[in-house]
Amino acid sequence: MLTPFHLAINVTDLEATRVFYGEVLGAKEGRRTPTWVDFDFFGHQLSFHLGPVMKTENTGHVGDHLVPMPHFGMVLALPEWQALAARLMTAQVAFILPPSVRFEGEPGEQWTMFFKDPSGNPIEIKGFADLKAVFASH
Repeated sequence: MLTPFHLAINVTDLEATRVFYGEVLGAKEGRRTPTWVDFDFFGHQLSFHLGPVMKTENTGHVGDHLVPMPHFGMVLALPEWQALAARLMTAQVAFILPPSVRFEGEPGEQWTMFFKDPSGNPIEIKGFADLKAVFASH
């Protein structure tokens, strides 16, 4: 069993953050104050604090695409990833990189999607048919 990871980042609007992570992504809201809110994000603790958002640039080479760096995200089992992708499309989330497969037929084959939260924090969600292949290199 993996232990939970904690990530704390800034956002510009707590209410928009609560709606996006809670209603759109389906994360369970935890503690909150007027200046921060915690979420259970697939078993990991995300804390969002009011403040200036980290600068990102599209410098990450992913196949034929440049994606924002830095970014954070999750690795999900493929059925869970597919359900989330459908949920995001229904919510009309603007994708940086729409749901797609990469490394098809190779070790580490994965599905991915990139999008931003309302404050502009980039998120990548990966899906694997076999979670044992997350670190596959051959």
